[in-house]
Amino acid sequence: MKQELPDLASVEVFGERIAARLRAGDVIALTGNLGAGKTTLARAILLALGHEGEVPSPTFTIIETYDAPPLRLPAVHADFYRLERPEEAAEIGLDDYREGAALIAEWPDKAGGFAQESQCLSICLEFADEGRIAIVEGGEDWLGRMP
Repeated sequence: MKQELPDLASVEVFGERIAARLRAGDVIALTGNLGAGKTTLARAILLALGHEGEVPSPTFTIIETYDAPPLRLPAVHADFYRLERPEEAAEIGLDDYREGAALIAEWPDKAGGFAQESQCLSICLEFADEGRIAIVEGGEDWLGRMP
């Protein structure tokens, strides 16, 4: 499925639609070139889940956690860009962070990928004219609740 995202407002609406369908255990795997909007979409999802205030990019910390409440459900925002080997995701305790939470993963391939998981919603962001296009593929658990 393709979703046109011509401006920031459309990214926010798309993030709201994802957040409304998000469950604990889900993975939102965000791919795309640098500057394609992965962090912007992650922020939109977290804000729609109920986070107030800044949503820092986890580029240097790798993992940022968000509790429920105030969020509707616990969430983990991870940016795996700096990982050199997929095994490093396990070494930093990713599975522990994911327990009972939704995971929003930027650069998921650097952590070994998540597309094989039934609860994974893969979103590839591409540049298009002035905005973006999101190419969305859902795992088995996303059938019937695609954003």
